[in-house]
Amino acid sequence: MTAPLALTIGDPAGVGPELAAAAWALRDSEGLPPFFVVGSARVIEEAARRRGILVPVCTVKAPDEVAECFGGALPVLDLADLRYTPGEPDDAGASLALNALATATGLVRSGAASALVTGPIAKSRLARVGFDHPGQTEFVAQACGVTAENAVMMLAGPSLKVVPITVHVALRLVPDMLTAELIRTRAAITAAALVRDYGIADPRLAVAGLNPHAGEDGRMGHEDTQVVAPAVAMLRDAGINAFGPLPPDTMFHAEAREGYDVAICMYHDQALIPMKALDFDAGVNVTLGLPIIRTSPDHGTAFVIAGTGKARVGPTIAALRMAGECAARRASA
Repeated sequence: MTAPLALTIGDPAGVGPELAAAAWALRDSEGLPPFFVVGSARVIEEAARRRGILVPVCTVKAPDEVAECFGGALPVLDLADLRYTPGEPDDAGASLALNALATATGLVRSGAASALVTGPIAKSRLARVGFDHPGQTEFVAQACGVTAENAVMMLAGPSLKVVPITVHVALRLVPDMLTAELIRTRAAITAAALVRDYGIADPRLAVAGLNPHAGEDGRMGHEDTQVVAPAVAMLRDAGINAFGPLPPDTMFHAEAREGYDVAICMYHDQALIPMKALDFDAGVNVTLGLPIIRTSPDHGTAFVIAGTGKARVGPTIAALRMAGECAARRASA
């Protein structure tokens, strides 16, 4: 039997706790694999009550206790008996979020849990309690002994998978950051992950150009001919089915998407705008290149609606489902 998934609570003042409870309430209709929350039983119980759903909680001391109670109650690895107020983050909540992330990562690395699903956190709050990483991805990568450069973000949904080569940087910095080696490395990591975790035997990588019309042979910039095209050539020389650079404005309509398995994009919005337009409620943030499976709902803490019951559970369900599917593939390999 595959070990259960570990779902971190995220910032308790955000929407993470109520969405964890809501996902468990839909476990049967959504066909979710067993999972447990790493966080606070008190917070989960209160968040479920505020959302108006009946979610009994069972506290567990280890993941091997999850299977026994998952059918009748939401298992919680209880790290803190915390009082909280939705929409009002504080240092105690940030400390719990950080402790939950570290604990869950350790459980997945040890094999006690099969995959890590991270709830949304507030980076500014975590910084106040000693968190010195840009985000959870970098924290998990370091814990796994993987450099940040080799931890690749993929956004995946029913309609589209995208990988941005550069992520949270100013747009004016992107051209200088792009190198053929960076594109080659991250695209190769992506191809390997699609084989291992998604069962795609020969993944097709559509590589977007940086400039309008992929530069039009240098008329609109030389990055596509001097940087992107050489990266594609290196990938093809390595036996990876990559093609491009392609004009970004014609890559994402329905017919074009049928021709590839993932779009390799040059910068954040080039990847995330089409992804969120097509799969806003079902998009999953996946970290590729790690020895463990890590997914996350593609949204933030949403403090302004925390505790109101308005937060949509779809992304959390999608993140749990994808983590479970990837874990099952690794277990059967």
